[in-house]
Amino acid sequence: MARLRSLTRKPCFFLYLSDNQEKLKEALAASEQASRAKTSFLSNMSHEIRTQMNAIIGLDNIALRDPDLPASTRDQLEKMPVMNGLEATRAIRSLDRADAKEIPIIAMTANAFDEDVQTSLQAGMDAHLSKPVEPERLYETLGQLIHRT
Repeated sequence: MARLRSLTRKPCFFLYLSDNQEKLKEALAASEQASRAKTSFLSNMSHEIRTQMNAIIGLDNIALRDPDLPASTRDQLEKMPVMNGLEATRAIRSLDRADAKEIPIIAMTANAFDEDVQTSLQAGMDAHLSKPVEPERLYETLGQLIHRT
């Protein structure tokens, strides 16, 4: 009888492992699909993103070389690498430049509560995407912001 019990338990245990393996396979497939979507996105949209990023980096470098740059602006630009996203957004939005008010800024964070979204928007961000970021949502958001400008 004990042997029969152990035999009847094993299929249940194997069924449990089989279910977990199936879930792992599904998660792996979803991860690979997201990776392919990211690769596709970067190959199709990289020019638009790279142009914006180069503009920001170039603007930063040019501004820091300006001897007439106000001390407060210089301070903000020099601190930029140690700021979090909210601080960086506030600093960008507070610059006395027309493009500082228009450049698209998107929060991409694990902070997903309504209050986190509101904090991002109040800081001056244009959108808030919670991680893990869904590729379709990222494409949609970027499309809206790129076509807005």
